[in-house]
Amino acid sequence: MRLTILGGGGFRVPLVYRALLEDPGRAVSEVVLHDTDPRRVAVIAEVLARLAQGHPAPVPVRVADGLDDALEGAGFVFSAIRVGGTAGRIRDERIPLSEGVLGQETVGAGGVLYGLRTIPVALHIAERVAALAPGAWVINFTNPAGMVTEAMSQVLGDRVIGICDSPVGLVRRAARAAGAEPAALADPDRAGYDYVGLNHLGWLRSLTLDGTELLPGLLADDEALGSFEEGRLFGGDWLRTLGALPNEYLHYYYFRRETLDSVRDTRETRGEFLDQQQGGFFTRAAAAGGPDAVYALWERARLEREETYMAHSREASGGWQRDSHDLEGGGYDRVALALMHAILGNSGTRLILNVRNGTTVPQLAPDAIVETVCEVSAQGARPLPCAPLREDQLGLMLQVKAVERATVEAAVFKDRSAALRALALHPLVDSPAVAARILERAAKEA
Repeated sequence: MRLTILGGGGFRVPLVYRALLEDPGRAVSEVVLHDTDPRRVAVIAEVLARLAQGHPAPVPVRVADGLDDALEGAGFVFSAIRVGGTAGRIRDERIPLSEGVLGQETVGAGGVLYGLRTIPVALHIAERVAALAPGAWVINFTNPAGMVTEAMSQVLGDRVIGICDSPVGLVRRAARAAGAEPAALADPDRAGYDYVGLNHLGWLRSLTLDGTELLPGLLADDEALGSFEEGRLFGGDWLRTLGALPNEYLHYYYFRRETLDSVRDTRETRGEFLDQQQGGFFTRAAAAGGPDAVYALWERARLEREETYMAHSREASGGWQRDSHDLEGGGYDRVALALMHAILGNSGTRLILNVRNGTTVPQLAPDAIVETVCEVSAQGARPLPCAPLREDQLGLMLQVKAVERATVEAAVFKDRSAALRALALHPLVDSPAVAARILERAAKEA
């Protein structure tokens, strides 16, 4: 089976390939890379060549000659594109910051700007998949994952599924802090969890092992909470008040003042850091001379990237280093391969995914994309019923979903009013006048 990776020159592609090589139930016979930047994809192909060295059965890798060539014959398509590159991300961050509101690539005004730029390209990809590979499953990594998946689902229906590694990372860290073994967590007959929300906006509300609810004990234990990222980010008092463990990105909502203060006068945004780091990596790698040297450069850059992830939020919550468990890399790759295996094997595996709501959250439209626990079979991912949302959770979901749907409308129909509505209604943008100025500047600097 052919696996196509769109955004094949992306920095995380080697993590997917490494997971494929280590996969005992491998179904992929060929990996096809497509990227709009030939220099980047050539460098990443060298990293993959180094990973394949010495492997008894490496997966062949080919760089496609255009999008249509990449899609024809594909069984699965991993979409991990970055429209506008890191230069676009820098604008998405800096323009809102100049107006005194948060700049972040998936949250707030920055996320809306990124969505406006990305959705038309994602829709074109969806249309080409429908024409050239109608039987393929599209697994969307592209941020902002919720709204991009929602746009692509207008063309592909349930054959596009969005993924994110934040929810599975939260579940894994919480279980470890509560004393559960990873093997037990992987056994659906022993472990269960209730997670619901939107992409980068969700809550772990239940965690059970052998019929025992673990979450209340974990929330009551400050030492255990202090042993993992979300516990340190939010603090025991607030987590006990919520009665749930929020996705790490909710730090931007719950502690917006502290997070904004940590980035308002920053010399370097996350986008600027990645632009310099990745630009330097690709420049050095192109002249490195051989897969071994290129791989060593990539591994050093990968570790630095992981160490600095969400640095401003960690600074705003007291400053601390990431755990070694969270520096290993991977996450997206493991979720994507688990999803692919579950579809191919018709296994009924349970995963947290971005899928059409159906009746999971009755207050949302059936076609709205939500992020929740799903059961995966050969027919795709089916969201499981969940407990009713609390009013504060539902209210935030409804408001941000209105922003996401307005962003999709604006991108599809080139509708400035919808774009302004998306920006002005976002909880992290505090004025329609500010929203209008952000929109005007983004249009001028595009």
